[in-house]
This record gives sequence, structure tokens and C-alpha cells, in this order.
Amino acid sequence: MIRFFLLQNRQGKTRLSKWYVAPTDESEKVRLEDEIHRLVVSRDRKYTSFIEFLNYKLVYRRYAGLFFTIAVDINDNELACLETIHLFVELLDQYFSNVCELDIVFNFNKVYSILDEYILAGEIQETSKKEILERIKEMEKREKD
Repeated sequence: MIRFFLLQNRQGKTRLSKWYVAPTDESEKVRLEDEIHRLVVSRDRKYTSFIEFLNYKLVYRRYAGLFFTIAVDINDNELACLETIHLFVELLDQYFSNVCELDIVFNFNKVYSILDEYILAGEIQETSKKEILERIKEMEKREKD
């Protein structure tokens, strides 16, 4: 099960934060995000993209200047998590036509909508890019009406 999904830039700004199993305290979330950022950014590229952290596993991937991080249960499949991150990046890239950090900052509602169509309550709901993007387009049509 996915515990949380983070999208952070190199400077440590959290651009997307979706918690499926959230800590009780908001300051705890901020502390965890800062600690995770320090771990991921300082890690040498020759090491794997998997880190055991507290009582879960962090799986991360860097795209340009952004770090996509998923926290999952210890015994979840790391490669499936990397695929989850990659599919989310492909969804963003296809929706925004070559996504960049500014697209995420200025269209954060759409980014959260895409993530919600893909992952619900910490479980992957749909893996078809076509289906997810069609649902998003349908929601946009309904918002305009």
C-alpha cells in the first residue's frame, strides 16, 4: 500500500504531497518531508532508488530537477513502485505536452486530479494512460457545462 506520494524540487520545495496514511500532526508531515528530501537529494546516483525509512520503504526517481518519492510498505515490490512513478510522469507529460515544474505549480488542481484518477486510497486504480486521460478530459467537459 502506498503511504504517501511526494513531488519535490532540488531546493526542497514540496510541489505535490498526497498522504494516504497521514501522521496525526501537520508539523510531523513537514518534518518527514524535509528529512526525506535530505535523504533523497544527498544520495549518490550509484546507489539504488530504494531506502528503508522508519517503518516503510521509500522509492524515488529523479526527472530533471524534480524528485518523485513514494513511501510503501516494507514488503511491497520496488520495481512496481518505480513503474508507478514512471506512469505518473508519463501521464503528466502527455496531459501538459512536455511537463515542467511550472506546469505543476500553476495547475496543481489538475495534477491532483490526475493522481486521484490513478491512485485511490493508497492503491493503484487504473493503469491505462488512455483511460485516465479520457476521464480527466470528461471531468473538464463537465466543469465547463
